[in-house]
Amino acid sequence: MHIIGNLSIYLALALSIYAFIIFILGIYKQDQRLVDSGKAATLAVFILATISMAILFIALGTSQLQFEYVASYTSTDLPLVYKLAALWAGNAGSLLLWTFFLTMYTFMVAYSKKMKNNPLTPYVCSIMLANTIFFYLILSFVTKPFILLDYVPAEGRGLNPMLQDPGMLLHPVTLYLGYVGLAVPFAFAIAALIIKNIDAFWLRMTRRWTIVAWVFLTLGNVIGGYWAYMELGWGGYWAWDPVENASFMPWLTVTAYLHSVMIQERKGMLKIWNISLIILSYALTLFGTFLVRSGVLTSVHAFGDSNLGAYFLIFMALAVIFSLYILMSRYHLLKQDSGQFESFLSKESSFLVNNLILVGGTFAVFWGTIFPLVSEAVRGYKVTVGIPFFNTVMSPILLALIFVMAVCPLIAWQRSTTKNLRDNFLIPAIISLVIVGLLAGLGMRAAYPIISYGIISFMILTHILEFYRGVKARRKVTKESVPVALYWLMVKNRRRYGGYIVHFGIALMAIGIVGSNFDSETMKTIPKGGTIEIEDYVLTYEYIAQRSEGLNDVVFANIRVQRDGKEIGYVQPERIFYGNWEEPSTNVAVLGNLREDLYVVLSAWESDERATFVVKVNPLVRWVWIGSYVLVLGSIFAIWGGKYGNITPRYKGPNRKVS
Repeated sequence: MHIIGNLSIYLALALSIYAFIIFILGIYKQDQRLVDSGKAATLAVFILATISMAILFIALGTSQLQFEYVASYTSTDLPLVYKLAALWAGNAGSLLLWTFFLTMYTFMVAYSKKMKNNPLTPYVCSIMLANTIFFYLILSFVTKPFILLDYVPAEGRGLNPMLQDPGMLLHPVTLYLGYVGLAVPFAFAIAALIIKNIDAFWLRMTRRWTIVAWVFLTLGNVIGGYWAYMELGWGGYWAWDPVENASFMPWLTVTAYLHSVMIQERKGMLKIWNISLIILSYALTLFGTFLVRSGVLTSVHAFGDSNLGAYFLIFMALAVIFSLYILMSRYHLLKQDSGQFESFLSKESSFLVNNLILVGGTFAVFWGTIFPLVSEAVRGYKVTVGIPFFNTVMSPILLALIFVMAVCPLIAWQRSTTKNLRDNFLIPAIISLVIVGLLAGLGMRAAYPIISYGIISFMILTHILEFYRGVKARRKVTKESVPVALYWLMVKNRRRYGGYIVHFGIALMAIGIVGSNFDSETMKTIPKGGTIEIEDYVLTYEYIAQRSEGLNDVVFANIRVQRDGKEIGYVQPERIFYGNWEEPSTNVAVLGNLREDLYVVLSAWESDERATFVVKVNPLVRWVWIGSYVLVLGSIFAIWGGKYGNITPRYKGPNRKVS
């Protein structure tokens, strides 16, 4: 097996180099046959990558402990699903997964119907292959997934208990699909610059690729947040960890790009800005990979045994330098035929403000992430930047972003009049002020949540008004019923109304994010039969017990929960002790509803059955998860069944030579 596995990697490296060279020759000689040969090689590379993945999956699933990777991350008693998920638990396996996705995307681009005989094909594929070659060089000579041990151990080390969670099955995969997916729009953007094409063709070709990558990045971040919330036992879902930040930053820049690209398509503006955003987004994915594998910053997500940081840093530097060189060499072309903003009060300006806010947020997160490195270089020791810094900086940025999102749908292109602003925003503004007054009347006194929920309400109301006006206008022409008119309005304008659904999702997430900042927490040691009171809850500790699950021992406490004097259920927080792992893991008990979560952690216990519990009340946190579902559904709706549009490129590709 190891011979086939290694051979598949070495052959894939050789074919990747061949495909890269043959694409360049096809471009230089204007020979379509060479381009077709390169496409066939990309298919072969994808097949070889699939074989490598299959072999490692088989080795993991059947506990082939003679493989160093299998012995390091699995054990024979590990459930099959986690044996397979261990493929991305370590450096070599996760890089193999990354490379598999990269070859898959390259193959999909090369054989896409829209790319058949398309002059961009050899340029795009060669750029993606340059990335593939780098990863295969790492897999071939630096971190090899198919290394054999000198002996076969009786048992493997096992998988870290924190990774034995359903989140392990989805979080890394979705995040990698998002990371690697950004290589596609990056390759298209650089290819368009190389051939000096600055029209909207490459934008339309990459719109769906970019949204798909954005959706996977969103899913990866949300699933990771939920995993942290349920598994780590600290009561939160986002710790501003360096690696969390590394996945959040490209999400911000791609979000900015998806908005600003509409201005280029409609007005021919922001060409330099859009390409810069794509370059920045892809560079940030490489930066995130560098953080995970370099060990320069402390993170629960980083690979502790990694020595790959220098390789990724060099590759990232080369990619950025090459991209900026191409961008600067085409700067004069990008400046031509570029429109101008006619008014600050226009949709174009609101999109630009949206972009500046998102990029500003990216810079704030980036600076907070690398500040420990800067402080160590300047002062000789690391100064850690914690959660309070990020919350303080990002809270106003979030509110500013939501306010701009509220304005964008209803403000006019080119120039808005006073009458337009009054007609569009007066009613939503009045209703939002009424909501603010009601919140204050119900006892909410803190300024931040009152202002936040006022802005969120304003955003939701402007979007509802946009739906209402669209349905009203359609019914006036078609005489359809309201549900039918709404359905066809959305189906005929998927991109627009899918985007509005995404905005609704972000608004719901913002409700949860703001509310969860006002949590309550207590930690108390109580005897059997003792109680803990927090807000309206009374928790009665009834008993502590132990059970066996295979080789593992589970210690759990049974707690009766009352609220306002009424019994609402039982919770059982747990600690799991593993037969082949030193550190126990925590299973949090959560009892909640749309209003709040009661979050209970079993922290410690004594021989006399006294136990220590951490209890939190997290307001509105479930709206974070609900909003994420709406956001993803809106994204899928926006791209499902959509069309590229009939655009013909203005340049010619390689000729087909006949012998």
